[in-house]
Amino acid sequence: MASTALGVALTATPAAAQQGAPADGPAAFSLPAQPLRSAIDAFSRQTGWQVGYPGTLTDGRTSRPVSGTMPPAEALSALLAGTGVTYRLTGPASVTLAPAPAASGDAVVLGPVSVSASASSPAPTGPAQIVVTKEELERKNPQDIRDVFAGEPGVRVGSSVPMSQKVYVNGVEETNLSVSIDGSRQNNKVFHHNGTTLIDPAFLKSARVDAGVAPADAGPGALAGSIVYETKDARDFLAGDGVGAFVKSSFGTNGSVFTNSVAGYGRHQGLEGLGYFTYGKGGRFKDGDGHKVEGSATDLKSGLGKLAYETDAGHRLQLSYERVYDDAPRPFRANTGFIAGRPAWEPRVRDYTLDRQNLVFTYTDSQPTDLWNPKVVVAYGRTDIETPIFTRPVGSSTVPGRYPGKGATSSFNGKLENAFGVGLGTVTAGTDFYVDRANYEDRTMTAVEKARNVGVYGQARLTPVERVRLSFGLRADQQWFEGTTGETWSNSGVSHNISGEVDVWPEYLTAKAGYSRSWGGVQLAENFVMNPAWRYGAGPQPVTADNVTAGLAARYQGFTAEGRVFRTVLDDARTPRFAAGSGTLTRDVKSKGYEVAIGYAWDTGHVRAKYADIDVTIDGLPADSDTGTYLATPMGRVYTIGGAHTIPKWELTFGADVEIVLDYDKVQAGQKPLKGYETVNLFVEHRIPQYSNLTLRADVRNLFDETYADRATYGQEFGTVTPLYQPGRTFLLTASAKF
Repeated sequence: MASTALGVALTATPAAAQQGAPADGPAAFSLPAQPLRSAIDAFSRQTGWQVGYPGTLTDGRTSRPVSGTMPPAEALSALLAGTGVTYRLTGPASVTLAPAPAASGDAVVLGPVSVSASASSPAPTGPAQIVVTKEELERKNPQDIRDVFAGEPGVRVGSSVPMSQKVYVNGVEETNLSVSIDGSRQNNKVFHHNGTTLIDPAFLKSARVDAGVAPADAGPGALAGSIVYETKDARDFLAGDGVGAFVKSSFGTNGSVFTNSVAGYGRHQGLEGLGYFTYGKGGRFKDGDGHKVEGSATDLKSGLGKLAYETDAGHRLQLSYERVYDDAPRPFRANTGFIAGRPAWEPRVRDYTLDRQNLVFTYTDSQPTDLWNPKVVVAYGRTDIETPIFTRPVGSSTVPGRYPGKGATSSFNGKLENAFGVGLGTVTAGTDFYVDRANYEDRTMTAVEKARNVGVYGQARLTPVERVRLSFGLRADQQWFEGTTGETWSNSGVSHNISGEVDVWPEYLTAKAGYSRSWGGVQLAENFVMNPAWRYGAGPQPVTADNVTAGLAARYQGFTAEGRVFRTVLDDARTPRFAAGSGTLTRDVKSKGYEVAIGYAWDTGHVRAKYADIDVTIDGLPADSDTGTYLATPMGRVYTIGGAHTIPKWELTFGADVEIVLDYDKVQAGQKPLKGYETVNLFVEHRIPQYSNLTLRADVRNLFDETYADRATYGQEFGTVTPLYQPGRTFLLTASAKF
């Protein structure tokens, strides 16, 4: 009865719903016709609007295409037109969907329904936000995290081997951002030659970057912004109850790399399940000069499992487990090709085992009210690395000694928050915690550092007048840090942020700006440099950061133009070394620059061009990749150009992207200028819906066989270092099907 009453209460026409639409700025939409659930998800991610609806309402329905610049309410009406679905506003940025009334005016009688939501709370918004949507991920066909952020000049990913890739946002390394996977905090400072957040892009539903200014509810440690990864669940494959499977296989000619993914999933009366597994195997790839890159073989296993149950009352419980395992010979320093002058007994490669896992429990309410829209997250994440430590040969022997070195970082973390609907928008309030641990052990020593943190926060997202949108928040943190000597210190701090948008010329021109002051506590040391004999003195200093950004965004009949300037300053960022007196070593980092972009979108395609010019310094000197370990990297000037077009009647999509990185000579005395490079990638994709949605795709990566290392790859400014080069020309053939 309650479900029937709810269904009747939600009945409204789109036209009537628009009359009460909130004052929200226009945005450029380019949403193709697609399954209604997917369209609603895309709309919600782009606008931050919360959309609730009966769980089976979208079954068998297809959205209308939406293209052009318009307010979100107008876009939603266009998306739903002719689908038999209507909506009612329940807040300034939240709606509930329901079946449209019968044309005859007869009463609509509904059976019991379960209700789900495409977003449990409005997505955080910011003045410099990058969102890689599910649709973009499908278009990019990413093989690693570098591919995920392709086309974003302000986001660089160093290294060509996934297990040693690190993400840099505006030149700042990701351990100075709040990084989460499905809401679980990531604490992955294990070994500076490894990556920090190895993730299988096949599992990703979306990736979001708040560059610089991040909201208070992004979590603790959002010094230079945040990175949010969200993985797929059964609802991304099934619109309603049923079972299915998905398979995807690819073959890369450079290194003869086979990657195979298989997923099985099901939904039944509120119960959902997903199992997803990927296995990649292949040899060493060749760089653009045709030389095999040592330690570049593929040996990757990853899995994702999710179970969820949603009651008729809207209580949704979800448990997810994600794991990635890389086990193969890598360069002796996994993010470096080779360093000249090393001892003859030091091998060129050694075995590395990297094992990262993530367990997350989440509770949300898919039938929220203005005063009750909760989210509970309890999670545990851990990264383990094992690699042999080599020692000088003894006596006349030429064989070095060896013993295993093991490092591990872990985080037990969670949060409890509620989004309150108020007259002008929403206010999210909550509390979060983490218990982080870092340890290293071998036959000679054991060292451990720990940190515990409790925070409280609030973030308001309001539309005070028709052309103005504001977001501001405050958080307070209390941290307890324990060093390798067992000594403990307690620190506390406050973070605040404010950002806003003003429609200078409604529908055509918007101004954006933001500022944040972030407190990050004492950062844990890297496992492989921890020393049980460190002298902490008065204790390590908490790290703080200031971020400021401002820009303009213009729109006109599918054309867009944007530009922004920014600056990020980190004070007392901890960078310890193994020496006994280096446990409290800190450095100051400054990143500043600007980014501009132009684009045009039409019903079946788009083209975009972006340019970023970023200057990074450490302690007042030009950044280098060694001093910048876990801090920052040199950036310089980067162009990206990309586009794609679909021919609907042929189910054919083709596209290209170009990246141009210019020479960079702002280096320290005695260091080499960084070489620029240009790369071109092409793809063509054909869908055959009548054969289990079979999709065939061919990519050409690095078309002109350029020999280069990504700008963020370690060591390019040092004459003794051969950097880890990217693959030369690669033909990638991919086939996928859904059953």
